[in-house]
Amino acid sequence: MTSRIRDVDEPIPDALLPVLRDLRATCGVRPDLREETPLWGGERVLMLFAPDGSGVGLRLGVAGSPAEQVADLADQVQEWAVEALWGQGLPAVWPECPEHPGTHPLAATVADGVATWSCPHTRTPVAAVGHL
Repeated sequence: MTSRIRDVDEPIPDALLPVLRDLRATCGVRPDLREETPLWGGERVLMLFAPDGSGVGLRLGVAGSPAEQVADLADQVQEWAVEALWGQGLPAVWPECPEHPGTHPLAATVADGVATWSCPHTRTPVAAVGHL
């Protein structure tokens, strides 16, 4: 099962691609990714929709280094994934911390200039975002 991407006219931002790769590899819920034009103007909005129809918009083009942009998008997608998992009756932990299974998700951080998934308690890096 793969993520559905529809109604996306422009390329998906590079900073989002590794996050989507991790989501496909490790999450039990697949997003429906759509591009929508908001009512307030022409700024591009990408939306992630869960199977139950709930959705969340992603903030794109956040200032910062490329690694900070990836970490920011990873954090946003993580919020969506936790809600989507909960909505499907699955454990609401994504991505799961391998040091503390079933207790908390990893946190998206930047370490040595690389967007990284780390244990929020021990701060131990687990994998670069995109390599789960």
